[in-house]
Amino acid sequence: MHQARHEFKGVVAAIITPYTADGEINEEVYRRIVDFNIDAGIDGFWVAGGTGESVLLDDDERIRLAQITVDQARGRAKSIIHVGALTTRSAARIAEGAHKAGADAVCCVPPFFYHPSDRAIVEHYKAIGEAGDLPLFLYNLPSSTGVEITPPLMEKIAEAVPQLAGIKHSVFDLNSFQAFVDMDLAAFIGISGILLPAMTLGAVGTIDGPPNAFPELFVEVYDAYTKGDLKRAQKAQRRASRFNSLIWSSPRRAAFHACFKTILSARLGVDCGRPRPPLLDLTGEEKRDLLRSVREMGLL
Repeated sequence: MHQARHEFKGVVAAIITPYTADGEINEEVYRRIVDFNIDAGIDGFWVAGGTGESVLLDDDERIRLAQITVDQARGRAKSIIHVGALTTRSAARIAEGAHKAGADAVCCVPPFFYHPSDRAIVEHYKAIGEAGDLPLFLYNLPSSTGVEITPPLMEKIAEAVPQLAGIKHSVFDLNSFQAFVDMDLAAFIGISGILLPAMTLGAVGTIDGPPNAFPELFVEVYDAYTKGDLKRAQKAQRRASRFNSLIWSSPRRAAFHACFKTILSARLGVDCGRPRPPLLDLTGEEKRDLLRSVREMGLL
């Protein structure tokens, strides 16, 4: 298992991918978002993950995002590049590109669609680990992939993949999460609404979409808990969770990419663009309603 796992901790923003009016990556705005998050105390970026519209980007675009993130972060925050793809060939190519870009780590959902066997999953991660030769984080997101990384499967992966460093666990099952902590993995909770309880079980931090929009909310939870101030941590978590509830409540949940883009556009005075089809943008009325709700929470 990769020794560098102890370098990864804190609040990691699952960063959006902003686009220009013609649907290309908006590099200038992306760099602004990176700086904004670092200034707010973010410890790293989860690049081209679910919030970053990973499956709607091509391989070269994801390699380019790795290059931009590393260049803009300049060692001020970790760059963890999501390489998960439909084919092992694509995932390995992006992992190699991330390595060449100077990324700190790669991360990857398990192979999906064909309901792969455990052996196929292990071989997939083995190929990616070798191609990237970087600390590897698994991305446990069964709600999207239909494939769950269980503790027994993780043990098989750990035996075969020396680059394994940690996991982003986007599942409410804290029993499995505890097992991953006990395996001495850098275990991040992928649901920032339960950052505080996860940290009491040994989570090293959180990786999620809401922190890229309001990083200060989640940095406060992490900072308070690590300094032993449980009351402040509880208060901060309640505030952070209220924001999460605003985003994840129906019908906004189906348009969370557009929600984050709307909020960041308003906070930074930029245009983050609309999500890529088939994802939908918010209507003008929906955007106004979202920003009004955020203001009522005292966040804008």
